[in-house]
Formats: sequence, structure tokens, C-alpha cells
Amino acid sequence: MPGKQCEICGNSAVLRRPKTGLVLCKECFYSAFETEIHETITNNKLFKRGDTIAIGASGGKDSTVLAHVLKLLNEKFDYGVQLFLLSIDEGITGYRDDSLETVKRNQQQYELPLKIVSYEELYGWTMDAIVRTIGLKNNCTFCGVFRRQALDRGATQLKVDKIATGHNADDIAETVLMNVLRGDIARLGRCTSITTGTEGAIPRCKPFKYTYEKEIVMYAYFKKLDYFSTECIYSPNAYRGHARTFLKDLEAIRPSTILDIIYSGEKMAIDKDTKMPTQGTCVQCGYICSQTLCKACVLLEGLNRGLPKLAIGRANKAKNKIVHEPWRNLKEGSSDETQAGSSGNQCGSCQCQSSNQTPAPTAEVTPTLEQKIEF
Repeated sequence: MPGKQCEICGNSAVLRRPKTGLVLCKECFYSAFETEIHETITNNKLFKRGDTIAIGASGGKDSTVLAHVLKLLNEKFDYGVQLFLLSIDEGITGYRDDSLETVKRNQQQYELPLKIVSYEELYGWTMDAIVRTIGLKNNCTFCGVFRRQALDRGATQLKVDKIATGHNADDIAETVLMNVLRGDIARLGRCTSITTGTEGAIPRCKPFKYTYEKEIVMYAYFKKLDYFSTECIYSPNAYRGHARTFLKDLEAIRPSTILDIIYSGEKMAIDKDTKMPTQGTCVQCGYICSQTLCKACVLLEGLNRGLPKLAIGRANKAKNKIVHEPWRNLKEGSSDETQAGSSGNQCGSCQCQSSNQTPAPTAEVTPTLEQKIEF
């Protein structure tokens, strides 16, 4: 910004902060950016000394800046936490294979341990194979469900205390809009939480909850961080894209819109008479869910049976009969599949060897799955 001075120190300014409108030099921007994230971490008690934290690393701008800033703040303010990089390989040729190369470079640059878990290893499918089967419509449903569970599986293997994700303020505001538009009360009630999963699974936290996406891009640019900037080749038709476009239009008119939507989401009250899902565990894989089977098992069963759209859309009797009946029989011990399960057949959501025992209601991965996933 030629001719303009930093509003904090008086030096030559290089940018105007999208979040506050302040005109700043690089050093003052770095300081403000890092300080706000530090305050978010400390005010919300995201970490405690001795914690092990898995950073969800995709190679993109958000996770790269998150890894850089968490390492810097951990050393500067002596958080006393141990950091890991955890990446998920969805199996998307020309996208994820390239971004994982960036993650591997980040591992060397930040000197952090790295673990990579693949869909093919966990589920026996890659996203390339899934898209060939179902097409480009609804593929993000499969990827989102599988990815969330894969992060938990990988974090369990690392035996970490928390997962830190790069979800920024824009992402959270988009999610609020999407849940309002879909009438998803259950997700609307928790999507603005800075920490989720405290009820049983490995907790996930969002240090970037109040950080604008544009400022993350600016920080990565001026710091010359090494990140992968290509969008997923399968995401152009994603529903989130429409919410993002709408949000950007609103932000152009009123920059505070992003934080305003987050604040509104935080303050929304759910009627006490609203029936909310009851948390339980999947009878097939032991993963936390609110149904008999978790979404990953239902989706995977549909793929394996040649009925990939089985779990897409509203529930129906045919779906329940085709998907749930075998596992109901398995749970009750009243079908041939009970004997098949006890003899070592594969289960529904991974390539592990099934047991003839119903998984105990625990948030941790079943021992048989842990035996299968090797790093």
C-alpha cells in the first residue's frame, strides 16, 4: 500500500486487515494474527501442559498455517504440548497425492512427526473408485463421512489427547448457513463449538475459529509458507460451495458478517421439546453414532453391495431392510452371518477381521481394527 503508514508503528504499510480494517505493516500484522490465535487458545483452554495434539494436515493453506503457528506459539509461550501431523489420503489422483508431497515437506520444515492414513487401507475404497461408481453427485457425502472417521482412527493410533483442525471463521459461518438451510438442528447446536467430541470421542478443537480465511492467505503469502493451493477436483458441485459464494457476497458488503453469523449460531436456542439424537455406538465397528450403524458402515455397505446411493437421502423401509437387517441379526446372533462373522469375515466399515462379540460402548477403536491399521 504505497504511501500509507502502519496504524500501529508508523512504518510503511503493506495491507489492510479484512477483519478489522486496520492498515498494517507485515510485522504488526504477524503480531496481531499470532496474538489473536494465542488468545483464542488460552481463553478457551484448548490445550493443557502435557497434551499430545494431532494437527489435521492436508497441505492446504489452513493446515499449513496452523502447523506453523502452533509450533511457533508452543515454543514462544511454552504450552508444553507435543505436536504431530496427521494426514488422510482419500485416494484422489492429481490432487491428494500432490498435496501429500507438500505435507511431507512441511514435516521436514517444522520437524514434526507425520502419520498418513488412507481410505484404501481403512475402507478398501479410494475416492477415485467411489466417484467412478457413483458419479460426481453426492461424492462429498462419502468423503466427508469417511474423512471424519479416518481422522479419529488415525488419532487413536497416535494415542493423542486432541485433534486440532484448520477450520477458520469462514468455514464455521458457512456451516451455520448450511445447517439453517437444511434444518439440521442437531448439527446447528454444535457447529459453532470451539471444541467438539468431548462426550466420548477424541476431542477436536478449532484454534482458527475467529480467524478470517483472507488473513490466513495473507499470512501464508507474506511468510512465504509452503502450501498446496489447488481445490479438490471433485468438489465443484458441493453444497458448501453455494453457501461460500453467498457468504463472500455478504462479506463484500459488510466485513463483520462472518463473525456476526458465528455469534448468531452461538446464541441460537433449541426448543426444549426438540428431539435430539441419542449418542451410542455402531454395532458393527464400535464408532460413536446415533443410529444402529454409523454412517460410514451404511455408506460402505452400499458400495460393497453395488447400491452406492443406499444411504443418500431420506431413510426408507428398503434401506433399513437391506442394510440394517443383517447387522440386527448379527447383534442378536440369529443368522448365518453371525457364524460367518465369528469365523473371520470382514466387517462393514474397514478391512479388519470381525469378532463375534458386539463392540462395547466405547469411543475408542475396537482392538481388531487397531491390529489391522499399521503405520
